[in-house]
Amino acid sequence: MGLILDTNFIIVAEREAKRGVTTTIDRFFASRTKETFYITFTVAGELACGQSASPKKDWERVCRPYPILPWTNEVSWQCGEIYRALTAKGQLIGTNEMWIAATALVHGMGVVTNNVEEFNRVPGLTVVAY
Repeated sequence: MGLILDTNFIIVAEREAKRGVTTTIDRFFASRTKETFYITFTVAGELACGQSASPKKDWERVCRPYPILPWTNEVSWQCGEIYRALTAKGQLIGTNEMWIAATALVHGMGVVTNNVEEFNRVPGLTVVAY
């Protein structure tokens, strides 16, 4: 099983790298040496919006280590399923989180995040805190 890195994980990794202190991220990766890590099209888009990944060459550098899982029809359908399930319970989460969760479910992967409370609302999603 692979793991999808949420945007907040990548941001923490970048901040730690800029400060020369990578304790949190290094510790996490050291505990998961057999995993393959991915980001989603949504995470790549969120990173493109940030100032720390501008200009484009910096965005490409930040994304390069991780294969980007693309949008598919199945991901769209799964996102709709998540939306309906969470709306019915009055527990809707952010749109980007739904897209990330949908991509994870379609690919049979978990999500690495510190936004555990929101992602835990998604039925069947494996959430890994860091």
